[in-house]
Amino acid sequence: MMLSEILSKERILFDVKFSNKEEAITALVETLKGNPQVLDIEEIKRSVLEREKILSTGVGNGFAIPHAKTPAVDGFLLAVAKLSEPLDFESHDGKPVKLIFLLVGKENLVSEHIKMLSRISRLINNDEFREKLFNASSADELYELLKEEEKKYFS
Repeated sequence: MMLSEILSKERILFDVKFSNKEEAITALVETLKGNPQVLDIEEIKRSVLEREKILSTGVGNGFAIPHAKTPAVDGFLLAVAKLSEPLDFESHDGKPVKLIFLLVGKENLVSEHIKMLSRISRLINNDEFREKLFNASSADELYELLKEEEKKYFS
């Protein structure tokens, strides 16, 4: 399964500002409303925030990947936020984030969930690609960049 298949342009928040990571996570979860795979939007939010309490998902290099496995979704969904101002996400490298990938998956799809997280990590660890994402000028451009880069690695 490709990341671009579980992300839609409607779930890309572009040039947004948040005051804290809970606000950012809430806004990203809200983009999932109305999707037929969503069984309980409040449970998704609770699951992601609970996971975040265990250990920050600020992975470094300006990225965070909040995520959860939950029975409140049937399959996988991805949402992205490109921030207008960096946000403290208690990242492992101590630096604020500029881009957030929210991944939620059905709780019994553990190995697939790990594969999706790994796929995101692999893409964002490419310095050149990461800069392209940071410099994207629209949600459409960000989506296309992700789709094209993903094809290089995973098609």
